[in-house]
Amino acid sequence: MLLSDRVLFLDGEALVIDKPAGLPVDAPRDGSISLENHLDLLKFGFKRWPLAVHRLDRDTSGCLLLARNPKAHGRFTRAFESREVEKQYLAIVDGVPDGDGGTIDLPLSKVSTAEEGWRMIGDPKGKPSVSHWEKLAVVGDRALLRFRPETGRTHQLRVHALEGLGFPLVGDPVYGRGGTKTRTLLHAERLVVKRDVKPSIIAEAPFPDSFIALGFAAPEGASPTRG
Repeated sequence: MLLSDRVLFLDGEALVIDKPAGLPVDAPRDGSISLENHLDLLKFGFKRWPLAVHRLDRDTSGCLLLARNPKAHGRFTRAFESREVEKQYLAIVDGVPDGDGGTIDLPLSKVSTAEEGWRMIGDPKGKPSVSHWEKLAVVGDRALLRFRPETGRTHQLRVHALEGLGFPLVGDPVYGRGGTKTRTLLHAERLVVKRDVKPSIIAEAPFPDSFIALGFAAPEGASPTRG
């Protein structure tokens, strides 16, 4: 697997790759392969390694933005923090939500127990957390959804699917039934970052094979980019 073959956007300050499912952004404690092991191949003529601006869960595939210099990294990080980045995700849920779409406004808090470790839960006193969703397709007893998160809380879409819609993401080992041979089916479909002078960073990742394997087709309007 060459990440240099998965470039969706590339210019002098930004790089967006289609991160494969199963690849952690941060180096795991067990020393297994992570994004860091691939950074040398993502320099594309620059001396320094690109730096990840945000995080995707290990299982989540799709658009991951890296900055090619420290100044750009600071600027992009501030854009994420001030909710100026447009993000779209695709997910397959274990069930079919009522309605065609809506907004989930569910603050989140982190809880931890010795038995189960940590997880995120809906909590009125938690940090603000908002996601917009729409139902795109239904196959059997599962639905393909598109999420547009306003905030970027840890595990936000996984908890919003479970607690906000009543159905977990297929394959989710923490909030769902786990046990499937597949990963948690969440895909960062599209990323748009506006810039002052330069044209916006626009990247769209191809529809994943793992979604196709469950009978779903790429939704209309998807036009994968290639850097």
